[in-house]
Amino acid sequence: MVGPPTKRQKRDEVPEGRLPQKKFFRQRAHANPFSDHNLTYPESPAAMDWAELYPAYAVTEEKENKDLSAQGKSVGKISKQVEVADIGCGFGGLLFALAPKMPDTLLVGMEIRSAVTEYVQTKAKALRSQHSETQGYQNVACLRANTMKFLPNFFNRAQLSKIFLCFPDPHFKARKHKARIVSTTLNSEYAYVLRPGGIVYTITDVEDLHNWMVEHLDAHPSFERVSEAEQEADECVAVMREETEEGKKVTRNKGNKYVALFKRLEDPAWP
Repeated sequence: MVGPPTKRQKRDEVPEGRLPQKKFFRQRAHANPFSDHNLTYPESPAAMDWAELYPAYAVTEEKENKDLSAQGKSVGKISKQVEVADIGCGFGGLLFALAPKMPDTLLVGMEIRSAVTEYVQTKAKALRSQHSETQGYQNVACLRANTMKFLPNFFNRAQLSKIFLCFPDPHFKARKHKARIVSTTLNSEYAYVLRPGGIVYTITDVEDLHNWMVEHLDAHPSFERVSEAEQEADECVAVMREETEEGKKVTRNKGNKYVALFKRLEDPAWP
């Protein structure tokens, strides 16, 4: 007796160009960042195949290996660098809202959950198909990654202009605080991949987590908090408040949203 179709079968049945339905891509809300998730990741940023994610920006470049070079195989290079990373992007609401506002900037979502990553990738392909005449949404992509372990494997020093940390897992228990996405160690990695003048955007509906993120980013010598006036003038803040799935949920529940932005400072001169 054949049972009802599985979520995987229903996902595979989505016609090309049709937007996917979230209900077929649902997964547990949280994933343990310390577990081995059987991820693949580049050994260095130079080994990252960005062309697969941004085919409209792909450029052909021959590999150094003579045998492969003779075959004219691509090394996966693109004509411009990724500049914006949404860490823990969820279902990609922020990415898809920012993409038309930043048409000349490449944005990438980084998500640890496999089904959720697949949803964002499927939606990106569908939106590209629907906007093929205008080349819309070619600048947005998503990859599965554990940024707490492998962020520097994807990005060069000072490559990014914006990092978004939207409604991260609060990890309420004290023994779980080591898994929070903002920490002394991780802030140094954000400082490494973020260019001077770049911004780390944080938002949460948990006041304790907000205070934690502010305290740890304030304490880092590479970051300075952005003034409230400058924060409210940033169009990305309004998008961040309202376009993520969690942001919409907090709005429906009439909850509070705590926002803080931090600017990457210039490195001090060597003595």
